[in-house]
Amino acid sequence: MVKLAGIDVGNDSVKVVLDGSYEPIIVPNVIAPGYERHILQEEDSPLKALDVVVNSPKLSKNNQRYFVGLLAMENEDNTELEETDNKAISDQSLVVALTTLAYVGTMSQPYAASPNGIADEVEFVIGTGLPVRTFPRFHKLFEERLVGEHEVTFLSTPKLKNRTVKLIIRRAIVSIEGVAALYHMATHDNLQVKDEELYYGCIGVCEIGALTTDFPVVKRMNVDNQFSTGEHVGLSNYLDPIIRDVEDLYGYRFPSRTKLVQRIKARNFIIQRIGEGQADIKPIVDQYFGRAAQRIVDLIKKRWNKYPDIQCFYVIGGGAAALKPYILEAAGPIKLRFVENSELQNVFGYWKLAKNALNNPASI
Repeated sequence: MVKLAGIDVGNDSVKVVLDGSYEPIIVPNVIAPGYERHILQEEDSPLKALDVVVNSPKLSKNNQRYFVGLLAMENEDNTELEETDNKAISDQSLVVALTTLAYVGTMSQPYAASPNGIADEVEFVIGTGLPVRTFPRFHKLFEERLVGEHEVTFLSTPKLKNRTVKLIIRRAIVSIEGVAALYHMATHDNLQVKDEELYYGCIGVCEIGALTTDFPVVKRMNVDNQFSTGEHVGLSNYLDPIIRDVEDLYGYRFPSRTKLVQRIKARNFIIQRIGEGQADIKPIVDQYFGRAAQRIVDLIKKRWNKYPDIQCFYVIGGGAAALKPYILEAAGPIKLRFVENSELQNVFGYWKLAKNALNNPASI
């Protein structure tokens, strides 16, 4: 049976939601070279120890062992995506995406190994997306890299040790980040209209990601090609200098941006200095996030001035959740709209778009 899923291959994390489930699986988009682990106590969740070998004709290197997500975050040799990376062609993003899909597919069905050791095949139709500026040139290539047969073997991962999953992605429906989020906000799960203002109106979206910020303008659920744009700037442009300044001032090194974001979202700004007590990093965060918020607000004003027919502007994405208090302060009298769980709006939108395709068998 073909499984239906939305997958948001974000520059900071990969999020997957499976049809019939409202609990998305989130895996940080971080990898590290894998090796034999010396395990004193097994992790209590597979997601804490994704230790895999990934084989795919779409990867430049096969049979490579990787630590993925949370397991990679603490590794000093980990890799996060940088400004110059394009997730449509990134091997790292594909490794994390395939690992996450293999985990979701495996955990959602009984295990039944075949004689050759391959677990039951897991078939998907997926919805996903790309940033505004990347979409026109790369959406076909992104689709081609996802569609096909892939193989993921879990090694030391709890509950999944030595299990191999054959992933078959039948179809990938690629849409535009921010637009998919608006589609989710405007429709019910049965795809009927839920919010007429959003569905039939002229809506501006500011979708703040880790490495990009998108400004699609959507009129009656159609993207305005002239006024929709994107910027190669995201939350990471401000996280990296925070990490640098904290290390310079206090000798404390965050192993990844994800670890820093976790601290900020939890409003936990106190770090422990080796032998020197504690330090408060909030003034550093305030300095850089204040700059980020002002830049975002300036970009929104610019778009709104160019297209005054926009009825309202939604600020969404993982960056919106972290920057919300700073953006509200910078916006002043400008009324901007935020939504709860804003970092999950795209993945639910992708799921609905995949559902729409699956409801039309002739198109698959």
